[in-house]
Amino acid sequence: MAQDITPITMPKFGLAMTEGKIAGWLVEPGASITAGEELVDIETSKITNTFESPLAGTFRRQVAANGEMLPVGALIGVVADAAVPDADIDAFITRFQAEFAESAGDGEGDAVADEPVTVTVGEYTLRLHERGEGDEIPLVLIHGFGGDLKNWMFNHAALAQGRRVIAFDLPGHGGSSKDVGPGTLEFFAGVTIRLLDHLDLPRVHVMGHSLGGGIALTLARMAPQRVASLVLVAPAGLGRQINMDFINGFIAADRVRALQDVLKYLVHDKSLIGRRMADDVLRYKRLDGAEAALRTIAAACFPAGQQGDDLRPDIQAADMPVTLIWGQADEVLPATQAEGLPAAITRHMLADIGHMPQLESATAVNTIVEEFIKTKVATS
Repeated sequence: MAQDITPITMPKFGLAMTEGKIAGWLVEPGASITAGEELVDIETSKITNTFESPLAGTFRRQVAANGEMLPVGALIGVVADAAVPDADIDAFITRFQAEFAESAGDGEGDAVADEPVTVTVGEYTLRLHERGEGDEIPLVLIHGFGGDLKNWMFNHAALAQGRRVIAFDLPGHGGSSKDVGPGTLEFFAGVTIRLLDHLDLPRVHVMGHSLGGGIALTLARMAPQRVASLVLVAPAGLGRQINMDFINGFIAADRVRALQDVLKYLVHDKSLIGRRMADDVLRYKRLDGAEAALRTIAAACFPAGQQGDDLRPDIQAADMPVTLIWGQADEVLPATQAEGLPAAITRHMLADIGHMPQLESATAVNTIVEEFIKTKVATS
């Protein structure tokens, strides 16, 4: 069905242009458009131009939000026949973005202007990437076991509309220092609190994935006054079961092919895990202290091959709005662990999606988060 779907990408208005900002969409999803019809105003460092549709069809999806800054070639919209299912559109968007990110990593695409930085927080060095500005309460993104801030590459910019959004590498991961202390959720929550202090952020929304979801819940218990809301994506701590073939395989893998096979546990659509992604993860795994850090975390959080932390009391006692996002095809943490939670917690169970909804169904996840913060949080 991909042949019936056409991407609309950030155009290049001149040789010097490397990125553009969506100044304003001129059509709504579902509209029938003609070739040459004005689609969107795009602002560059020099001028604002109106981009015209290169084809006729049905405008199915605004992938880039108003105000979002994206590199040339990035996906901003989708045109497809009205008969193409939404699920096919979602799969097309996910695959396009994954391939675009991979080509950018190979140096074939235009680089994004903003880059991560390192900050010193007490005795820890943390790699941090901040996007967005505005008066809204900031959002902090906490990745999972073995991940890094790039786990949010399809969400970070999209969520940074009217607020600061901060992603960072946990200790022991990515470009951060490799000292993980006892490797417990409390340790990582404590480091996160110190980072909030360093950035002078008295109160934030927190979005955590997997182990990062467990850290987010622990943070809300340790410092509830600092947490405005919780978005938990396939969070740890809601059941005993965990796929230790993934955990142990991830720690042990020292070749690209072996790691690529392990990373496939993370998604339902296995074609999303390319060699470039595995190579990028392996580069960080090979840093001094990285493997030992992962083993310490696994021993602390998954003793005897099970999750050691029961965070159900924490989620039941949480004194802030909470929403849950989980892929029903999760092969790492069973989606059934979302059952039996308080009725006030909205559960978004995504069909044919694995352990990383923020990758496989980025548009849906971004919409869920924006609506959650805009409505339920605003009225709480």
